[in-house]
Amino acid sequence: MKFAFTDEQQMLRDTSRAFLADKSTSAAVRAACSSPERHDAALWQSICEDMYWQGILIPEHADGLGLGWVEMAVVLETAGERLLTSPLFAVAQSAAALLGCPASEMRDLLLASLAAGNVISLAMGNQSGGWDSVGVTATETSTTTVLSGEARFVPFGFAASKLLVVARDTSNTQTLWVVDPQQGGVSVESTPTMDQTRPMATVRFERAAVTSDQLLASYAEELVSDTLALSRILTVADQVGVAQASLDISVEYTKERSQFDRSIASFQAIKHKAADMMLKVESARSLLYYAACTVDAWLAGEVDRDALHEAAFMASACASDAAFFSAGCGIQMHGGVGITEEYDIQLYFKRARATESYLGRPSEMREAIACQLLDGDPA
Repeated sequence: MKFAFTDEQQMLRDTSRAFLADKSTSAAVRAACSSPERHDAALWQSICEDMYWQGILIPEHADGLGLGWVEMAVVLETAGERLLTSPLFAVAQSAAALLGCPASEMRDLLLASLAAGNVISLAMGNQSGGWDSVGVTATETSTTTVLSGEARFVPFGFAASKLLVVARDTSNTQTLWVVDPQQGGVSVESTPTMDQTRPMATVRFERAAVTSDQLLASYAEELVSDTLALSRILTVADQVGVAQASLDISVEYTKERSQFDRSIASFQAIKHKAADMMLKVESARSLLYYAACTVDAWLAGEVDRDALHEAAFMASACASDAAFFSAGCGIQMHGGVGITEEYDIQLYFKRARATESYLGRPSEMREAIACQLLDGDPA
């Protein structure tokens, strides 16, 4: 695989950095976190209209850009650097799930809705038995099918116009449904989290009736497993951006802070810490773009599912460690005051800590790699 960016990808990287440097400032992020909407709706509209990032993964026939996963990783890495508080991750995750569904009129309508800037969130599991556990059941009655149970940690679920819901039927088979959050029997509640820049929600179903035209996929075990792997790669892109920003912020701070009449950036201990951080960041970045290239190759039929899941496990384990290590070292390099609200490094630390456990901890990813190598089980 070639890891050098093309001219178009480098241009996308440069324009996204310039855009977010102007729009997703520290003050803007803090204001978005404290707003009732938990994000800047005007900024999201600007992203959809001016940058069209929501259409990166969506095919051209559904009004998208039809680009690849390397381009998506480029944008999400930049978004992580600026702690962008927007539904971009949720939209990309839903696009990935929809593209794995069988072709249908409903699927194409939902993809077009995403391209138009509407938020669609994936309600995948309840996390009580692991991130691949499903807490919603689909039960057939004499007249219809009803959904019951709950899905937790749904990204931007409270802002979604539609929900993609993973449920298990009476034969313990996974299925995927599209549900209107405003319909009867569905309630969406904002979930308090450590990381206020990535709002989550809990979605509960109390015998919510669904019809056959709302069914997007039957026998969806592979679809859900693949979507989970793709979601991890999307998260990795964010984590690499967080790790890089943590390094940059900390180095700049040490250049400004003086002790014993000299900048602390000149101290050998600080240099060694920064070098360790950079090593982890670059290692995670390499695995991120390896994973993104693997997804594009998988979609083209050039590699199998085992390669996709292996790349997702490796990238997730490495990037989770890198983000948490870099943000934690950043707190130390700030001399402890970095954890106070005055400094931005604490925002990156909270994002790193939250995403470290989101969709699986590094130890779980390494265990999954071991199981795959020993047992040949991709999931």
